[in-house]
Amino acid sequence: MTRLVLIDGHAILHRAYHALPPLTSPSGTPVNAVYGFTSMLLSILKDLKPDFLAVAFDLPQKTFRQEMAPSYQAQRPEMEDGLSCQIALLHELLDNLGILHYSAGGFEADDVIGTLAGQAGMRLGDRSKNQGTEVIIVTGDRDMFQLIDENTKVCVPVRGLAETKIYDEKTVREEFGVNPSQWVDVKALKGDASDNYGGVRGIGPKTALKLIARYGSLEKLYEKLEELGKEEPKLTEKLAVGKEEAKLSQKLATIVRDAPVKLDLAAADVAKINWPKGLGYMRGKLGFRSLAERIEKGNNHDRSACAKAAADEEEQMKLL
Repeated sequence: MTRLVLIDGHAILHRAYHALPPLTSPSGTPVNAVYGFTSMLLSILKDLKPDFLAVAFDLPQKTFRQEMAPSYQAQRPEMEDGLSCQIALLHELLDNLGILHYSAGGFEADDVIGTLAGQAGMRLGDRSKNQGTEVIIVTGDRDMFQLIDENTKVCVPVRGLAETKIYDEKTVREEFGVNPSQWVDVKALKGDASDNYGGVRGIGPKTALKLIARYGSLEKLYEKLEELGKEEPKLTEKLAVGKEEAKLSQKLATIVRDAPVKLDLAAADVAKINWPKGLGYMRGKLGFRSLAERIEKGNNHDRSACAKAAADEEEQMKLL
């Protein structure tokens, strides 16, 4: 089985920006987030060994969720100038490397990734012959857990950029007590402060997980509300009052799988990464001379060279 890695571009870029100290290009432009993203990219090539790779980005425009609920993400501050100016640089770097990146108007990167992962899943063919494409999503956003299935995993940075954890169906069940497919219903109850939807007022993560683990889904929970009322009347009252908010939160939390993007596995082949052109851009525009030299140590641009560069880069990152 081949492996496709889908990177949540803004999530990793944002994490890198806050994980690394200031760094500027020869022209004085901030590049610490792009540097961190590039280091993460090398680690992905080394550790996950993908056959195919693509990156997904948000766009600076309203999404269907904001049309559905104008308060959605309304509290988020404007992106810092030091970070926003690096988005175009990262796009340029990926273009020079020949790495595909996707986005779709009216949709978030989550939806783009969900759609691409679904399209990869359609290529599974006969699992008994181990054919098809495995998907690993690299993101800091646990909302992506809902996409996990027998063919899809989620890789989450847990300490800066250097340490990650891979979640599959079993890992999610062991850590949270619910299946990945139930993650949306957990979010429907507990809400999401970062996206500014509240779920059911007075219900936190632990209670939400307990309820969905017990009843299986939001719908079944509300079907059994009278039964629950005999045991926990105060909790039942909260659920009854917050029913409509829970339904709206469920819709907002659900990643759609039909964004207007089309997976091109042939173009996403990591063997087609244009290292000479990409390294030229790293040196000239970004000033990543030492990083470029480390990538070139293997005298070619295959996975072994990337693995060596990533190992060296991890040590370098610890010094920053």
